[in-house]
Amino acid sequence: MADQIPLYPVRSAAAAANRKRAAYYSAAGLGPGAERPSRYQLEDESAHLDEMPLMMSEEGFENDESDYHTLPRARVTQRKRGLEWFVCGGWKFLCTSCCDWLVNICQRKRELKARTVWLGYPEKCEEKHPRNSIKNQKYNVFTFIPGVLYEQFKFFLNLYFLVVSCSQFVPALKIGYLYTYWAPLGFVLAVTIMREAIDEFRRFQRDKEVNSQLYSKLTVRGKVQVKSSDIQVGDLIIVEKNQRIPSDMVFLRTSEKAGSCFIRTDQLDGETDWKLKVAVSCTQRLPALGDLFSISAYVYAQKPQLDIHSFEGTFTREDCDPPIHESLSIENTLWASTIVASGTVIGVVIYTGKETRSVMNTSNPKNKVGLLDLELNQLTKALFVALVALSVVMVTLQGFVGPWYRNLFRFLLLFSYIIPISLRVNLDMGKAAYGWMIMKDESIPGTVVRTSTIPEELGRLVYLLTDKTGTLTQNEMVFKRLHLGTVSYGADTMDEIQNHLRNPYSQQMQSQASGNNTSSTLPRKAQSSAPKVRKSVSSRVHEAVKAIALCHNVTPVYEPRAGMTGEAEYTEADQDFSDGNRTYQAASPDEDESTTEIMFYMKGADVAMSSIVQYNDWLEEECGNMAREGLRTLVVAKRALTEEQYQDFESRYSQAKLSIHDRALKVAAVVESLEREMELLCLTGVEDQLQADVRPTLEMLRNAGIKIWMLTGDKLETATCIAKSSHLVSRTQDIHIFRPVTNRGEAHLELNAFRRKHDCALVISGDSLEVCLKYYEHELVELACQCPAVVCCRCSPTQKAHIVKLLQQHAGRRTCAIGDGGNDVSMIQAADCGIGIEGKEGRQASLAADFSITQFKHIGRLLMVHGRSSYKRSAALGQFVMHRGLIISTMQAVFSSVFYFASVPLYQGFLMVGYATLYTMFPVFSLVLDQDVKPEMAMLYPELYKDLTKGRSLSFKTFLVWVLISIYQGGILMYGALLLFESEFVHVVAISFTALILTELLMVALTVRTWHWLMAVAEVLSLGCYVASLAFLNEYFDVAFITTVTFVWKVSAITVVSCLPLYVLKYLKRKLSPPSYSKLTS
Repeated sequence: MADQIPLYPVRSAAAAANRKRAAYYSAAGLGPGAERPSRYQLEDESAHLDEMPLMMSEEGFENDESDYHTLPRARVTQRKRGLEWFVCGGWKFLCTSCCDWLVNICQRKRELKARTVWLGYPEKCEEKHPRNSIKNQKYNVFTFIPGVLYEQFKFFLNLYFLVVSCSQFVPALKIGYLYTYWAPLGFVLAVTIMREAIDEFRRFQRDKEVNSQLYSKLTVRGKVQVKSSDIQVGDLIIVEKNQRIPSDMVFLRTSEKAGSCFIRTDQLDGETDWKLKVAVSCTQRLPALGDLFSISAYVYAQKPQLDIHSFEGTFTREDCDPPIHESLSIENTLWASTIVASGTVIGVVIYTGKETRSVMNTSNPKNKVGLLDLELNQLTKALFVALVALSVVMVTLQGFVGPWYRNLFRFLLLFSYIIPISLRVNLDMGKAAYGWMIMKDESIPGTVVRTSTIPEELGRLVYLLTDKTGTLTQNEMVFKRLHLGTVSYGADTMDEIQNHLRNPYSQQMQSQASGNNTSSTLPRKAQSSAPKVRKSVSSRVHEAVKAIALCHNVTPVYEPRAGMTGEAEYTEADQDFSDGNRTYQAASPDEDESTTEIMFYMKGADVAMSSIVQYNDWLEEECGNMAREGLRTLVVAKRALTEEQYQDFESRYSQAKLSIHDRALKVAAVVESLEREMELLCLTGVEDQLQADVRPTLEMLRNAGIKIWMLTGDKLETATCIAKSSHLVSRTQDIHIFRPVTNRGEAHLELNAFRRKHDCALVISGDSLEVCLKYYEHELVELACQCPAVVCCRCSPTQKAHIVKLLQQHAGRRTCAIGDGGNDVSMIQAADCGIGIEGKEGRQASLAADFSITQFKHIGRLLMVHGRSSYKRSAALGQFVMHRGLIISTMQAVFSSVFYFASVPLYQGFLMVGYATLYTMFPVFSLVLDQDVKPEMAMLYPELYKDLTKGRSLSFKTFLVWVLISIYQGGILMYGALLLFESEFVHVVAISFTALILTELLMVALTVRTWHWLMAVAEVLSLGCYVASLAFLNEYFDVAFITTVTFVWKVSAITVVSCLPLYVLKYLKRKLSPPSYSKLTS
């Protein structure tokens, strides 16, 4: 019966369903019943092209290379699949596809199905459902070690060292002691495994804590305590106030008299306002709790799905004649991970474990790798090529005598220090240090580093994509304007509204008359007017405020003392999920007891309401005016219903709610039959004030060369106004508002118009963006990237994430996303660097982000100071560690070539281990404390940040300079030692190694730009350790020779020759071409 309800609204039912989501899709440009063009649907291209006027004069549009007549998507699919494709990355694609196929076969997902759940009888379930346990662990006991090792050895650096270390088990290839290779590798792996184990154990403890929470389960014998992980589909669970809901349930009963309760959903959707939930009326009416077992009833629930804002099901009671059927919707559900905010609730479990909405919506965030790590990986590969080349040269100079391939492998092992294993350790420790410094910075209190692997990314950003509400603004709404069409009330005339309201009620109480009486005490403004007008204004204000009060979901803070009169017969609160805009489109037929007249009140966004209200000449104009002032608008309307109309609506609405197929469309169609020719009551405007110091922060970011894009779900006018008031768009800049486009031809013309503009900000709506991306993706992104600022309004969360990915693909620059609500999570996770603000909308964004801050203004210091210094320090540290490996490899090469290209190690055993750890580690690592300018200076001159985006601190050019330094110093140290030694070969080792340690310590001093007391301590400590260890290194050094003056002068002479020219060169460079920061410090 219910499934045969005809759909007969004025506008199409699909449009009706979409209208409530007006937050994301502005209706501009879409005709009646028009469908939103899907981004991926294929249309008949020729039909569009025939009607498309090609009026293009710009050469870029006529050029075949950027041909607008060919669809970019079509071009992509016609790639050649030949040998070239295979070599250039096709093999990687094939490997990935095979792995995915294998994984899919191993983990075949069970098909999700709709289910019938009997109340209190889990054993009646026909299918097996997953356990209700939460599992956030990455590994289990068996996969932990293999998993961690795979994550480590997928890096080229670590895999290379594993191969080198394993080769030492082959006697013919053995060079020195095993521990010289295995000790560093073992240390790296031990640190990594320990860190992962601690993280995994913490995850296990958190899971265990949640899974072992006790709940009361209702059985035939009464209440029993049950663990959260033991809850099954069909169980009746009692949840107390402030307790977490353990699984997805249908709400059956509550201790609240009204039969409803409130729940907090901030951990599910990021919204901090409480949601009203209504119990199934059939079970709520039962006299006692135990009666739930005396009835025979079941719930039919749809199959588990992702959407947390919809649910379709039915409740059926069989043991009465006729059987009772009740429809179930989202307001009858209690989703897992939400918290009961009022009363005690009893529900029947319908989904558990992996099938709950909260688990289905948690995606594994991508593992972010910083640009610096990728650059260092490239340099490591270059070093590997150099290593192979050097070994081949050595074997060639030998003349390929004897088993040359064995010698080649021995040379590869001898020079293996070219690629330093300590590089990964030093950088990881450096990242941890930067994270600690950020969290300890008192200027940005409350900042949390959640992803410790990418602090250097903060110093390389080119695009910042920001949310508006709660990020640039405070998300605190202040009521500023009430407009009735003929009269407008502002913040300074709110007392007049109070008078208008006070008079009818005081009059009513005095005379105990009906509500039709109007005020006899006249307001100040209307004293001189005619009686009819007086009555009109006063009653209209009263009517408007009454409508606003009724069309509202109010969060209760204490129990009401008096019962409310005029109960709402039905309330449909459909939330408008625009960019943190928590206003409700609530419709409530309200029965006035005195007149037996039924009133239907409704409020909503102007886009949705303009077509519903009766014709008027002021709504559109006033909405525009308020939006230009930065106010957020809401339209309130009413319609009087006769008893027959209401009864007809009630019966059709009940039928529609019981239907199982297309329920949302049918309900929307019935509700829409009421939403016609409504009387416009008023227009309200609220202001969302800017956060502290937003303007100077945006100005600073712009001066730093960062392009700022604002992505918001708000209206075009409001977004444009905030962009101006926050100085996102400077006063002198033009704004190009991209006209609404619906097809390819319009997009083509509009893009042409936009191309002719220069240096102007772009404002575009989500709908137009979707159309342009469908046909002209590359061209649009290219044009938008040239704009100083871009504002995208009416953006859905998925569109926000899509824009981030487009920027990464087309611009190839580093992106940062910042937001504060659940609707920003996808954007934050998609960006190279995600920053979350702990705001009014909950903590969901801050928990999903890589960095969490408390205010938008903190982003300035986070990028200009910490991002800049992290990148510069890591670049210096990485190159210095490479230099440390290159210099010793150069010495080995010189040594081997002097001694007839013998593949014999120069330094053995502890000398090699000590060189990379005890003797030089502390001074080298102390480079993480270095800074070129003071933090205040970096904040004052954000232009310093602009240099970093070019990546000049770590490039092949700077790397080559360090290679030349290493070759020079290594050559000097080795040849010097060979020239100055007299009799014993052991003296060569002593002289060259001591000079090497001193050279490294002096080079650290040369690299440092600002001294820190810990740096000096590290230098002295390392030198002390080396001098002290000389006494114990009898097998490597001649102790008698070390204590002579000859040894001291020879070491000093070699060290001076290796370092002095570099000091002179550095001094000359600073004098002749000083870096930008030195101009500021002098």
